[in-house]
Amino acid sequence: MAQYERVICASSVLDNGGTGVRFMVQTPTGDVPAFAVRFDGKVYAYINRCAHVPVQMDWTDGAFFDYSKLYLICSTHGAMYIPYTGECVMGPCTGKRLMPVTIEERGGQVLLTKEIHDV
Repeated sequence: MAQYERVICASSVLDNGGTGVRFMVQTPTGDVPAFAVRFDGKVYAYINRCAHVPVQMDWTDGAFFDYSKLYLICSTHGAMYIPYTGECVMGPCTGKRLMPVTIEERGGQVLLTKEIHDV
């Protein structure tokens, strides 16, 4: 089977704790929004859906970090997530997690490397 890869963005677009990049991922039931951010030098990606209620998380397009740049935050109810695990550590969904998206950073690009089969 051929390896699945799709470019999300250039690596240089993502700064530590900065604006994230929104993108769509294909699933068997249709396209769903996702996002990629850089934290502590590494890129992480998740389905753009709060673990509390199914709403997109960013305040404005790509604004996923809280003011401290240490947590991802849901703009609707303030749930705060650890960027490198997606675990909610404060808010109405404490202990739940964001759904990760499989990515790879290579050759100056961030690549989606696995299709999503269940959301």
